[in-house]
Formats: sequence, structure tokens, C-alpha cells
Amino acid sequence: MMGDVAIDGSSTNSEKSRPTPSRRARRVRMTGKERREQLLDIGRTLFAEKGFEGTSVEEIAAKAGVSKPVVYEHFGGKEGLYAVVVDREMRRLLDMVTGALTAGHPRELLEQAAFALLDYIETYTDGFRILVRDSPVAQSTGTFASLISDIATQVEDILGLEFKARGFDPKLAPLYAQALVGMVALTGQWWLDVRKPKKAEVAAHLVNLCWHGLENLEAKPRLIGHRKS
Repeated sequence: MMGDVAIDGSSTNSEKSRPTPSRRARRVRMTGKERREQLLDIGRTLFAEKGFEGTSVEEIAAKAGVSKPVVYEHFGGKEGLYAVVVDREMRRLLDMVTGALTAGHPRELLEQAAFALLDYIETYTDGFRILVRDSPVAQSTGTFASLISDIATQVEDILGLEFKARGFDPKLAPLYAQALVGMVALTGQWWLDVRKPKKAEVAAHLVNLCWHGLENLEAKPRLIGHRKS
């Protein structure tokens, strides 16, 4: 029709004034790997905030903008997702501690270990909160105690050499390693909430107690109370 098209073939004003369909915002489709990482990040945040029992698959799926079957497809359920989150955090913390134990005077190595744990708590707070929580699936993912034991194993070698140089029984190094690492870990758990004093000061006081305790160590400690067994 002449009213629709001009003689030169160009569109008339009536055609230009027609409303154009609004473009719908296209949602970017994630790859399987990207979706998995998204679910892990969301699960990590929720597990740290609410714990294992307080977190539901429904909530994880809702925050990810997917249906529940997607969570089951990637992890088989909440337990599977939790296990992967815990395993990642345990490996991250262990790598940070062992990577920090480079070289130097034994006292400096203690400082490095203390800083590594406090660095992890400060940088990966959610991860640390998850690790120190009790969980019904801990037997399949490991526990914070087992992680501390793994870290203590790294410290054993340092203490063993120090004990040998001082004429102490190196067979006792594992006991002292557990005691020292456990002390730092529990102090870190306390510092997580109070955040006082500053990290460097906390590390200095921890090493102060550890080192001066080791420096004045008795080769054969004795009990002074009435109980002897």
C-alpha cells in the first residue's frame, strides 16, 4: 500500500513509529565447571554462616538460581558438596603452613608457622569457620583435629632436629609438635572472633611462649604434685 511505503522504497513515518519488540536480557549459560564452582562458593558461604545442619539444598539452589536437581547432579546432595568444600579448605590450610616452613632459625620457623595459620584465618575466614565446626559427615572428610595432626607432622622434623641438638629424646618430638600446633590453632580460633591484638602481635606472643618454653625445656620433666600416674 502507498501509505506504507514511499515511492523511493523507504519506510514511512507510520512504519518507523511502530514499537519494536523489547530485547530480553539473555542469561549467560554457565559451563558445567563454572556451575560447579558457583555452587561450591555458595555452599562455602552458607556452611560457614549456618553450619551443615542449618543449610539446605533448597537454599543452595535458590541462591544459585537453579533447581535442586542441578545440585544433586553435581554433588549427589548436600553431603557431597560439604565434603568437597571441607577437603579444599583442609588442603589450602595445609599447603599454606607447609609452604611457609622454608628455612632459617628454628624460632623463625615457628614464626612462619604461626603467621601461616593466622593468615589463613584472616584471608579465608569462612573456610576456617567450616573446619572448626562439628559435622555429621566429618568421618568422610576428615576433621580439624586430623588436619592439625597433619600440620604437626610437618613440625615434627623441625623439633626432632632441635631436640637432638640439645640432647633430648627426639622420639618425643611428635608429642611436642602436637602440643605446639594445637596451642596455635586454638589461639587462632579465639582470635577469629576477637581480632585483638593485631596478627603480628598474636604471632609474637605465641612464639614467645613456644620458644622460651622449648629453650628452658627439662630433659626429664618431673611432676611436683601428689599424683604420679
